[in-house]
Amino acid sequence: MKIIDAHLHFRPGEPGYFSEIAAAAGHENTEAHLRKEYERLGIAGGVVMGNGGVTLKEHDRYPEYLRYCIGLDSGYLANSGGTIPQAAWDLVEQHLRRQSCVGIKLYPGYNPWYITDPMYGPCYELAEEYGKPVAVHMGETAGTGAVLKYSHPLTMDEAAAAHPRVRFVMCHFGNPWLPDAACVVHKNENVTADLSGLLEGRIVVDRFFQEQKGYTDYLDTWLKYMGDYDRLMFGTDWPLANLEEYIEFVKRLIPEPFQEGVFGKNAAAVYGLWDWLEE
Repeated sequence: MKIIDAHLHFRPGEPGYFSEIAAAAGHENTEAHLRKEYERLGIAGGVVMGNGGVTLKEHDRYPEYLRYCIGLDSGYLANSGGTIPQAAWDLVEQHLRRQSCVGIKLYPGYNPWYITDPMYGPCYELAEEYGKPVAVHMGETAGTGAVLKYSHPLTMDEAAAAHPRVRFVMCHFGNPWLPDAACVVHKNENVTADLSGLLEGRIVVDRFFQEQKGYTDYLDTWLKYMGDYDRLMFGTDWPLANLEEYIEFVKRLIPEPFQEGVFGKNAAAVYGLWDWLEE
């Protein structure tokens, strides 16, 4: 079974946060280490959730086994005053014209605006025009500076209903608001969720399912309630968690008949990555 990692971050060699969480997960924050682990574990490739600016040059460095979503993150919007200039949308469109760019990434919570704010109108117009999804951070945030009301999964319901021809990706399955996330995906046919960011660091999988039985049973319950494994995608949030352990964790949650879809085919359909599964 070939695997697609539908959600990772790629800041190789950067000191500080990304290198620290990589070490805590038993990894090294380098491209060479990521490539080696992907090959060892049968991961055909991954989708980078872009951090930083929107210039083309900043997203030229990805190796051939990675594609990316162009991100409008806190670094770009922090001082925007709630407006995004047309020049930025022009750059986003240039990214979407690239085969290597497979979508747009929004960061509500880290940015203090709802994804229904009128300033995001061009985002949905471009996503519809180019047939590429809008991935959205949903759920808990890292650090204390973010505002959680903006990243609650119910906010995606309004956006998905207003833009039925746009494919939305609910990142992190809205964790920990699992009932709300399941309801939003169940209701809106244009919403898919990824299962990234549910673990951090190292775990012993058997022990985790015993000691965190309340959480894993709760997660399993709402995944089953959602009732459509075709709208779930595997993702790791690299370098946050150990890749091998994360694969085993998700396998425990997904019934075997649906694993091929969750681990690869669903992401191939959403992000246009069928070539990775055909090689």
